[in-house]
Amino acid sequence: MTRDREGTAVAHGDRRRQRAFIGSFTAAGGLGVLAAAVDPDTGALTVLGAADDVPDPSYLVFAPAHDVLYAVSESAEGAVAAYRVHGDKPELTGPPTPTGGSGPTHLSVFDGHVLTADYGSGSVSAVPVRPGGELAPAASSVLRHAGSGPHTQRQQGPHAHQVQPDLTGRWAVSVDLGTDSVRVCALDGGNLTVHREIALRPGSGPRHLAFHPRGEHVYVLNELAPTVTVCRWDAGEGTLRPVGEAPVLSGVPDGDAYPSGIVVSPDGRFVWAAVRGCDTVSVFAVDAGGEGLTLVAEVPCGGVWPRALALDPSGRFLYAANERSGDVTWFVVDPDTGVPVRGGSVEAPAASCVVFD
Repeated sequence: MTRDREGTAVAHGDRRRQRAFIGSFTAAGGLGVLAAAVDPDTGALTVLGAADDVPDPSYLVFAPAHDVLYAVSESAEGAVAAYRVHGDKPELTGPPTPTGGSGPTHLSVFDGHVLTADYGSGSVSAVPVRPGGELAPAASSVLRHAGSGPHTQRQQGPHAHQVQPDLTGRWAVSVDLGTDSVRVCALDGGNLTVHREIALRPGSGPRHLAFHPRGEHVYVLNELAPTVTVCRWDAGEGTLRPVGEAPVLSGVPDGDAYPSGIVVSPDGRFVWAAVRGCDTVSVFAVDAGGEGLTLVAEVPCGGVWPRALALDPSGRFLYAANERSGDVTWFVVDPDTGVPVRGGSVEAPAASCVVFD
């Protein structure tokens, strides 16, 4: 069911110029991978179908070259699956491929492979992609992180949380919450190697990062801090250098505050960060140089425990996957201020991410 700003049911036409895909935790009542139509005028989502073939498909990535959707299975065994998405319901292309690590939380497409960040085992895995988009039956490389941090409960060992290509496609950058570091990696002949490891502030707990569209700066969202670390990025050298840190909240939270997802506007003027516990979206204005972040607003996320944020390709609409309230809220972004205005929500039990084709 889709709801407008007042919670009233809304009917939509059959226009499907674009699709969105929603990941979820099946162990918490999620429906698996959901396909949804996107209204191009309002940003509203209408769920079309779901596939529950894989347990806990918590993060997704779409590969337009193959019209294939890849999903992690965030389980102790750890796996990645490929779906065809020609119809309203995603269909598996074959059995999921083990990642060689446990608890994968993120994935990306890089240099003919699907890379996964395996939180439980603190590793990054590379699974080869076949010419038609199907996955090979085994990972070609598993790169295991090492280290720890000062947080006694969350940083006893490495916890890779995200792996993301840089904008040139030359480097894969992995974020490790357990070791307070970011690793710049290369993929040579299917083997992952560490090019550089960059240390962040001890105890910050980096979770996710996002690149500025000019490719000269990176914004690292810290789950344990809660802050955003601004870094300069040199794609030629594959180097990352922290230059500043900005709080995601204007005051001290009443309880837990765990930042989760971060996105940057297509023009690089704004950054948005989701904060669980507070159930808010922080809005930052970015200065012309890309290094100065000014917190301009904290907006309710429209639900409970926003695990991830996403922008539609136009940058007009922002989406929050609210895990514990079981919905995805969409917002219309003010182009002058960057402040999102709630448009509505769609039911999506145990929602964990949103991606677009």
